[in-house]
Amino acid sequence: MERREFLGQSLASGLTLLGSPLVGKTEAGKAFNMKFSPDFGIFKAASGDNIVDQIKWGYDQGFRAWENTGLKFRPVSEQESISKAVQQLGMEFGQFVGTMTFEHVTFAGKDASAREAVLKDIRQSVEIAKRMNTKFVHNVLGMGDPKLPYDFQMANAIELLKRIAEIYEPNNIVMVMESMNHKIDHPGMFLHTIPQAYALAKAVGSPSIKVLFDFYHVQIEEGNLLKTLDYAYDEIAYYQLADNPGRTEPTSGEINFVNALQYLHNKGYRGFMGLEHSTKKPGKEGAMAALEAYRAVDPD
Repeated sequence: MERREFLGQSLASGLTLLGSPLVGKTEAGKAFNMKFSPDFGIFKAASGDNIVDQIKWGYDQGFRAWENTGLKFRPVSEQESISKAVQQLGMEFGQFVGTMTFEHVTFAGKDASAREAVLKDIRQSVEIAKRMNTKFVHNVLGMGDPKLPYDFQMANAIELLKRIAEIYEPNNIVMVMESMNHKIDHPGMFLHTIPQAYALAKAVGSPSIKVLFDFYHVQIEEGNLLKTLDYAYDEIAYYQLADNPGRTEPTSGEINFVNALQYLHNKGYRGFMGLEHSTKKPGKEGAMAALEAYRAVDPD
C-alpha cells in the first residue's frame, strides 16, 4: 500500500462501454468465482474517471465486490455515493483504512498522545464502516521504535490492539493488519512479517483482530507463500494481491497466482481478494490486459 493511493480520485464524468467480446477462462460479464475487489483507478482508463461509473463497469465485467483504501479521506457525500452504488448492484464493500501512518511510531511505542490519536481514528472508522455496510477496517501499525527492544514493542502493540478490540467487538467490526515489506517499499515499519502479525492476533485473542495477507508484500519479505498462508490461515480474514516485481496485475511477474488462488479456493476461502496494484501497460490497453489476467487466474 502506497501513500499516493490515498489521494482522491477525479470525479469527472464519463463511461466507456466496451462492445468487443473478451476471451478467457471466465466469460465476459460472468461473475468471478473469487471475490476480487478492485479499488478506484485500476481500470479507469477503460471505465472512465467517474467513481460510480467505475463500479458499474466493474460489475459489468464480473466483479461483485469493491474496496477503497483511501475512503476515509473522501467527503461523506462521496462515501455515501459509493455505498449506494455498491448496494444497488448487489455487490459487497470490503476494506478501507481507519488509521494510517508511514512516518510515526504508534502501536509500537508508549507515547500516550500518539496512542490516543489512533483510538480517535478507530472510533471514527466505526461510523464509516456502518455507512459502507462493511465490517472490515484496515489499520496500519505505524513505524517501529528503534529505541525499544522488539519484545517491548510487541507488548505495546498487543495492549493497543486489545483496546481496539473493545471498540470493534460490540460493532461486529474486524480490524485487519497488513505486514509490509522492509526490502523495497516500507523500511522501518513495525509490522513486516506474517508470523509477527499472527503472533499479535493470537496474543489479543479477539474475533475483531485479524491478519491481512498481501501476496506482494509476503513474496518480497518472506516468500514460501503457500506454507506461510497455510500456517496462519486461521487468523487471516482478508487477502490482497499484486505481482512482483513492479506491483502490477497477476501474470505480470513471478508469483504463480493460478496455483495460489486455486489453493486458497480449495481450502474454502470465499472472502475478499483486494486488488491493490497498477497496470503493467498504460492506458486502456493496460486496463484490459489486467482484466484478462483476472479471467486467467480465477479459480474453478
